[in-house]
Amino acid sequence: MTALQRQTHSQVQHLTADDVEQIGRELDLIRQDVLDTRGARDAAYIRRVIAVQRRLELASRVILLAGRFPPAWVAGTAALSLAKILDNMEIGHNVLHGQWDWMRDPTIHSSTWDWDHASPPAQWKRAHNETHHTYTNILGQDNDLGYGIMRVDEDQEWQPRYLVQPLWNFFNACIFEYGIAMYDIEFGEHLREGKGITPELRSRIREAAAKASKGITKDYVLHPMLAGPGGWFATLTANATANFVRNVWSHSIIMCGHFPEGVETFEQGELPQNETRGEWYLRQMLGSANISGPPLMHLMSGNLSHQIEHHLFPDLPSNRYSEIAPRVRQLFERYGLSYNARPLPQQVASAWHRVFRLSLPNDWLAETNRRNVPAQLKSLWRQSRRSRGAVGPGLRRALALA
Repeated sequence: MTALQRQTHSQVQHLTADDVEQIGRELDLIRQDVLDTRGARDAAYIRRVIAVQRRLELASRVILLAGRFPPAWVAGTAALSLAKILDNMEIGHNVLHGQWDWMRDPTIHSSTWDWDHASPPAQWKRAHNETHHTYTNILGQDNDLGYGIMRVDEDQEWQPRYLVQPLWNFFNACIFEYGIAMYDIEFGEHLREGKGITPELRSRIREAAAKASKGITKDYVLHPMLAGPGGWFATLTANATANFVRNVWSHSIIMCGHFPEGVETFEQGELPQNETRGEWYLRQMLGSANISGPPLMHLMSGNLSHQIEHHLFPDLPSNRYSEIAPRVRQLFERYGLSYNARPLPQQVASAWHRVFRLSLPNDWLAETNRRNVPAQLKSLWRQSRRSRGAVGPGLRRALALA
């Protein structure tokens, strides 16, 4: 798609600078409503989810003691897969975001929580909470955007190596927790910047290796040994299968929130310091997509099916996203913006189509749907910056298309 075509599809050029700031004020009110009403109901929710997750894992271990019988292996593996997904998605991701720090419970706090994942919590929080949620979808700044291995935008120069990015993406899905741990280390970034193997990088590698080794030992040595001679192989294969299921599911959910057709990316470069609150909110709105579905799907996705709401309010309790989503959607509609929400199969298909499309030179493969977010904000940002003499908020790429 050409720059001119992208401009034609713009849906925000009708907004004024005052509109953007009013959007910010209205979103601040939604946020404050949650802050003012969170309490015992929310605390009971996360404690209940943690209890269910632990019971599921315990039950799976008991069932797998009889894992040499196929029905027991299937039931135990299914329960273990669900437990691992809950641990990573609805519990680990959200607790480490600080969504439950307000409870002042030292056992459910971002500073003390550990999870069944290869990435050490401190490294993950730095890479995800601080970097990803600050530089959302900014090329060269946001490692979650293509995980540093894929072409994610038409404006990136195509190179023959991108032809294999569908294979890279599939491989990354299969070992997703280790892929996350590797780019949380920022190994590739150190090498690209010519820093080499610094003491800081060595320390991160040691921490990540120790964390990954702990999980590998638990799943592939300790639990199989405890299962005994008659059940060690069933337990080992169940653990491997559950980890695979958890990795592919997590990868799919995250791709659906960040990579379907219609989700915007922004120019590489450092985020301007003078980005207003309204402009930051608008960037999150353009760079996220939701998954529509039943409550169970929202739970198993860690409520990242409400990725738009999560990017707007990353530290609000995840169980409140479904409550505020209608208000956020109404705000989109009132200001003439498209709220990108589709069922899981459609979002997964769209994200994978984009992976294949961008592995090829531009215009070799058509988009799966008309873009529903803008790539041209020229008049809006020129108006908002005229008095300040500044360039827009991390959207210079959009201005360059004009």
